[in-house]
Amino acid sequence: MNQEKLLVLATILICSLTSCSSGCKECKAVNATDNTSQFVTITDVVPDAILEIRYFGTYNFVGTRIDGYEEPTALLTKQAADSLKAVSDDVKALGYRLKIYDAYRPQKGVDHFVRWAEDIADTLMRPYFYPDLDKSVLFDQEYICAKSGHTRGSTVDLTLFDMATEKEVDMGGTFDWFGPESHPDFCGNPETGAYNGNNSKSPAGRSITLEQFQNRMILRQAMLRHGFKPFDTEWWHFTLKNEPFPDTYFTFPVKQLVMN
Repeated sequence: MNQEKLLVLATILICSLTSCSSGCKECKAVNATDNTSQFVTITDVVPDAILEIRYFGTYNFVGTRIDGYEEPTALLTKQAADSLKAVSDDVKALGYRLKIYDAYRPQKGVDHFVRWAEDIADTLMRPYFYPDLDKSVLFDQEYICAKSGHTRGSTVDLTLFDMATEKEVDMGGTFDWFGPESHPDFCGNPETGAYNGNNSKSPAGRSITLEQFQNRMILRQAMLRHGFKPFDTEWWHFTLKNEPFPDTYFTFPVKQLVMN
């Protein structure tokens, strides 16, 4: 199926009334399809990438495997995967490998997040991911939304792995932490790379060190050099600037793709 046919598949409105009331930027009518023909498995393109697919396991903000994650693998559009390969080659020269937490996310997984957020009583993982927040604000503050750029297939959540120490690089905060400490401009200016140590945005007075800020900048700068754009509230989140399906939200599950 060619791209033109793919993009004219039935348009549906996925946003629920609850989520759209939050003013989420992603709430709009979109194309939906389960076509996998323009996707690849990341490790087929970037064979040295390390996968830690958080939503396949239970160590995530929900505390259970997320719907639609059938295998612990990571998928991207072909264009995004090729650009990620260039990032990998870049950081390998600096002594790092890429570690992937999430990439393509099926709409079924996003729907799971929405149901979880609506269940205010379920706070099992609050101590680990959102200790400073009341769960009731997750929609209003857009930590949870009925749509995600991940579902378009060209967004990836990742960090760096140090080949010398054989440890994940210290970024001063965990993946999927709900709070200003995850913002790229926390304690510094990501545009200039200047560290200022200003932790005034942290409700609990948390901070990150100069080294932790610089580690975030190494990842950010490598991603920007190879065609990705950052997200202003998550240091680990990047989307291909020229993503091939900006209006299409995919529905197929996360599992190893069958190569033709």
